[in-house]
Amino acid sequence: MAETIRYYTDEQCAKAVAQGLRRRGVDVLTTPEAGRLGASDEEQLAFARRENRVLFTQDDDFLRLHASGFEHAGMVYIRQGAPPGEIIRGLMLIREVLDRDEMRNHVEFL
Repeated sequence: MAETIRYYTDEQCAKAVAQGLRRRGVDVLTTPEAGRLGASDEEQLAFARRENRVLFTQDDDFLRLHASGFEHAGMVYIRQGAPPGEIIRGLMLIREVLDRDEMRNHVEFL
């Protein structure tokens, strides 16, 4: 059986996004909750991979890491300034149509 996506949010993610996802029953871990504030992008991606969590980010640097072949559990990217409601709807849709295996080393753009 396919495993449901669990998210890990980067430092720039608004608290409202994690709160909104949790209200909808989604397993989400934030960078501050994980005690990973200030960790490098490579460290953040490696942590998310170890935890089998898809990284949600608004930071272009993660896209460069993906393009360089850095292994990860999956990534979801949206531009800076997107409203929390739009982000939550997009993350929920991804979770409904894809599973953790399909997200491995894959980027979805919102």
